[in-house]
Amino acid sequence: MIDKAITERILYYCEINKISINALANKSFLTQSTLENIATGKSKNPKMLTIIRICVGLNITLKDFFDSNLFEKIIDIERGD
Repeated sequence: MIDKAITERILYYCEINKISINALANKSFLTQSTLENIATGKSKNPKMLTIIRICVGLNITLKDFFDSNLFEKIIDIERGD
């Protein structure tokens, strides 16, 4: 479930910044295949360092990235709400 939320956030920020996954990979110092695997859901558990690099590439903070109802829903599910 968290992998889907991460994917959605990456795609959201790519859309609003009008950049491709390839462009984001270059800005994030990640390989295109690594970022494509995350964006397509093939990578189920990206490391925090990878997410930090994505945030750098998007010029956003970790707080910006995780500030979404998508992640709140995950917390609620984990709590059993």
